[in-house]
Amino acid sequence: MQREELCRYLDTALEAVRFRDYCPNGLQVEGRAEIRKLLVAVTATQAVVDAAIARGADAVLVHHGYFWRGEDGRVTGIRKARLAGLLGNDISLIAYHLPLDAHPDWGNNAQLGLRLGWTTIGRFAEQDIAFLGEPAVLCSAADVAVGLERMLGRVSLLVGDAERPVRRIAWCSGGAQGYFEQAIAAGADLYVSGEISEQTVHLARESGIPYIAAGHHASERYGVQALAAHLEQRFGLECTYVEIDNPV
Repeated sequence: MQREELCRYLDTALEAVRFRDYCPNGLQVEGRAEIRKLLVAVTATQAVVDAAIARGADAVLVHHGYFWRGEDGRVTGIRKARLAGLLGNDISLIAYHLPLDAHPDWGNNAQLGLRLGWTTIGRFAEQDIAFLGEPAVLCSAADVAVGLERMLGRVSLLVGDAERPVRRIAWCSGGAQGYFEQAIAAGADLYVSGEISEQTVHLARESGIPYIAAGHHASERYGVQALAAHLEQRFGLECTYVEIDNPV
């Protein structure tokens, strides 16, 4: 498959132009024109670049790419090493940040809800990135935390009323603790995200709405995998997911 054809397809399918993002979405580093093997990961770390080289990948597809807003743009040190690995081996880097959080089928939030049996009933927050839904059965916030721990393979941090019944749940993967107040306004009995800030604890305690920090990386593993499965089925690309653990 031609690189430009793949990028055009992804840009359209993920509605990349719709999002005001913190980084460029789509093709970030240009490699060879033809793509047969695609390495898929959450973040384009040096370990992922090295894996792509070792596996003979033509391109890397990630959720967290490069060139973030406000970063020092000089190509030195770690940045030089990563780019040298890609450019020196003619490997493309393709990244989708907010578009891959928000997609209704392959997105991180859609996949998180699907795997946990949550039924989506609405969206909220900036660019409708956060999801609102209902659990399969009436449960407590503590029950949701246990379910997340089993699926994600890591301990979740639950703050606030652990025994609160959860009839309506809100969630947004990654570092979306800033949407907590909007989740409360939307009528959620519980809000789940990846990270937590100091003020999040106070808001959970004082509002009576519990909050679960399930892990930034852990909550964003499934979108890129779902997208890779779609690309394999539709275009016959050889897609390999690489897990580089991150405790955050």
